Amino acid sequence: MLLLLVLLHYSITQAQIEQRLTYTTVFQELESKKSLIKIGNEKAVLEYQQLILKADSLLKTELFSVTHKTGIPPSGDKHDYMSIGPYWWPNPETDDGLPYIRKDGEINPEARNNYTDFVENDNFLRAIKDLSNAYYLSDNISYAHKALELIKVWFLDEDTKMNPHLNYAQSIPGKNDGRCFGIIEFGEVIDVVKFLELAKDRNLLDKKTEDGMFHWLTDYSNWLQNSKLGIEESTRKNNHGTHYDVQLLNILLYLKRLEDVKTHLSTITKSRIFSQIEPDGSQPLELKRTKSFSYSVMNLHGFLKLARLGQKVDVDLWDTISKDGRSIKKGYQFMVPFLTDEKKWEYKQIIDKTTAEEKLISDLNYISTYLKDSSFDAVIEQLNQ
Repeated sequence: MLLLLVLLHYSITQAQIEQRLTYTTVFQELESKKSLIKIGNEKAVLEYQQLILKADSLLKTELFSVTHKTGIPPSGDKHDYMSIGPYWWPNPETDDGLPYIRKDGEINPEARNNYTDFVENDNFLRAIKDLSNAYYLSDNISYAHKALELIKVWFLDEDTKMNPHLNYAQSIPGKNDGRCFGIIEFGEVIDVVKFLELAKDRNLLDKKTEDGMFHWLTDYSNWLQNSKLGIEESTRKNNHGTHYDVQLLNILLYLKRLEDVKTHLSTITKSRIFSQIEPDGSQPLELKRTKSFSYSVMNLHGFLKLARLGQKVDVDLWDTISKDGRSIKKGYQFMVPFLTDEKKWEYKQIIDKTTAEEKLISDLNYISTYLKDSSFDAVIEQLNQ
């Protein structure tokens, strides 16, 4: 009997390990943070304390829903997500301000209020990420229960749920009801997927919620792949195409469509790397933007996520190099001299680039720790001095 119990425990453990290999969540990263907190690492402890403060406040927060917006989508259904393109402004040459005109990189405050779903969606997804991380690092089950409550309200409850599409995202008043570019606004749905995996791993995910979310994500992934806007976004040649892949493939990984993920990474994503990154590592389509440094880092960060995802399905994107030398690594190599002040950034950057620099440094550390590539270790050491 004892032997049978041992074997049963071993088989369950092995099953969990095998399942985790195809999780979007990288438990190794979370465990590393937990270990640093336990040994009293000053930075890790401070970040943990700040996270717990946020998580505690979220326990008292009201629930989030697309039905809370004051505006009405063109469909007349408040369950449809709706937003306005952030860089589009009232036309000063017309009496009614229509059609709106574009000012790249300049956010119209009208796109960031409760008339649309953007702010509510952003707050919801951030809450799920914070609660999930707080639960893992503290083992306080209250955070997990709150995250589950928020998820049920946003996705599943009949009165408050979001319909699984983004037909009315990033509209341009006077021009259209929605555009493919709005898909990127929902990119952090990956944090919802990660929490579902964690809740499942900890036996906290009830069958009804699990089934409901599986169906919702299946419907949404079908919309991403087959709708007019989804197909259009999939063909974008800049960061939008990259982050479309990040969003879609993480959802497909959760849905256990591993062969689809593998095929996509090996063909479409690989092609994106070679078309977006030049042999010298520059990214022309991002350099044309008014926030060129920020967008260059953002796009590389997306490719880094895809390289990490590739490891889970045995597709090596990090070491993939074109015949003329294009690669994700070359993209980072292009950016490093501007990080260390060896070169001056002479492309347009209308906002401070400190946040983007911090993300770039974080990526270099990630490459060293999780991709086991020491190419940037000397740079990291230099920046730490």
